[in-house]
Amino acid sequence: MKIAFKMKLKSGFADEYKKRHDEIWPELSALLKENGVSDYSIFLDEETNTLFAVQQQNGNSSQDLGSTAIVQKWWAYMADIMETNPDHSPISQPLTMVFHLD
Repeated sequence: MKIAFKMKLKSGFADEYKKRHDEIWPELSALLKENGVSDYSIFLDEETNTLFAVQQQNGNSSQDLGSTAIVQKWWAYMADIMETNPDHSPISQPLTMVFHLD
């Protein structure tokens, strides 16, 4: 199953966001893969600072792993550059697929 969602980056942090993801922690990558998340991409709309994420799932979504210590640590690490909830999870909105072409 493929899902998509959007999040919001704080203005002026596009380079830092990319840098942090270029250096994603190996234990976070492993957790995602172990839980069936693959083909995961995040795109940035530079006009609005909206992040658009899409991922293939065979199990949990990355958004379902918030109870794990490593995800909570990542959220805290990213909280200074993204719009977040009080628990530091990114404010995210699921998106509905309206078209797909293989």
